[in-house]
Amino acid sequence: MTLKSLLLAGGALLGATAAQAGGFQVTLAGQKNNGMGGVGAGLALDQAAMFYNPGALAMVRERGVQVGVNATMARSVFRGQYAGTQYDNSARTLDNTVTTPFNLYAGFGPTEGKWKAGIAVYTPFGSKLDYADGWEGRFALTEIDLKSIFVQPTASYAVNDKLSVGAGLVVFAYGAVNLQRDLPVQNPNGGGTYGHIELDGKADTKLGFNAGVFYKATEKLSVGVSYRSKIDAVVKGGDVTFTNLPSSPVVRSNFGASKFDVMLPLPATTTLGLGFTPLEKLTLGLDVNYVQWSAYEKLEFTFDQPVNGSNTSSSVRDYQDAFTFRLGGQYQLTDALTVRAGGSYDMSPVKDGYVTPETPDADRISGTVGLSYKFGEKFGVDLSTQFVRIQERTQTQQELINNNVTDRVAGTYKTNIVIPGIGLNYNF
Repeated sequence: MTLKSLLLAGGALLGATAAQAGGFQVTLAGQKNNGMGGVGAGLALDQAAMFYNPGALAMVRERGVQVGVNATMARSVFRGQYAGTQYDNSARTLDNTVTTPFNLYAGFGPTEGKWKAGIAVYTPFGSKLDYADGWEGRFALTEIDLKSIFVQPTASYAVNDKLSVGAGLVVFAYGAVNLQRDLPVQNPNGGGTYGHIELDGKADTKLGFNAGVFYKATEKLSVGVSYRSKIDAVVKGGDVTFTNLPSSPVVRSNFGASKFDVMLPLPATTTLGLGFTPLEKLTLGLDVNYVQWSAYEKLEFTFDQPVNGSNTSSSVRDYQDAFTFRLGGQYQLTDALTVRAGGSYDMSPVKDGYVTPETPDADRISGTVGLSYKFGEKFGVDLSTQFVRIQERTQTQQELINNNVTDRVAGTYKTNIVIPGIGLNYNF
């Protein structure tokens, strides 16, 4: 085992395949928005504006509470570089996975007043990958399970009938990760074998902010700009557990670590959004997200005891900044029923030859549909479904050698994801 290969497993910390955003970012923050391709910065739809653009919250007339949950059902496959031309056994490479990111919003303030305030709870990072036993990259990664919860108290103020501003304190309240991989080990008594490593840790509480400006240029056109700051996710004193190692004291002495520390940047995002109402019952939205992924240059671990002779190691990520383009709309069919549709194109921050098993990322195309139904004046249900195709991506062993990143696997990945969601809302 090399420290580089150990590092690859750790690279999954807070960074597994995201549901419908590049890298390890997840934006399933509002059910109405989900049905419209994820747009929201230039609209004042409901209390989910706390996430998409806090500046728009003051323009939301209703006070209310809403809760939503999504089921990200991913189907991923991998073919090694020398495994032939077809995905003969790909169905057994990665098991199908389901995760359930959720959101909760409560908005308060006078109906006709200038200010609104609220609290938002959402899960912007959360995923699961489970590779089959004996897969080609098992010495890189076999399993990851990631959970996170963010809390955001928010305030918004309408300067006048056209302009409003807002901001929220983003609290990275809870983060937990469990990841596992196999270890190639040389037995001093002869021959080779393999053991297993499990890394388990919780992230420290960290603070950031989310701020935005919303402007109604005309009765039909609105513009919004929002910014979510970078947060450094830090795990200190995570548990390292080795199993199935030979009983030899020599082997045991090379794998004596029991704790690890690591930091992963969760990148800043700037969004420009437009809202357009060409007809009384038709609303359109366009968002452009700019994510500063270049903050993720490397992943560096520190261990409490040497692993194969060293307490630290570093692995190159070298992400690049990336754009996401989102377009969606909604049409009010009746007083009770509104239907939605949209789509997005998400550019991957992962450069060619730098793909890792914990983030088998590529450019992705999404299509969305949704609807809302109101039961009277106060209660409503929101439904959404997203269809995400992460485009097939191949990297060769020669690319890995040229980039000096041979701590990952050469081959081809592809992933399809279906994400149904449901939300309940109550206005008061």
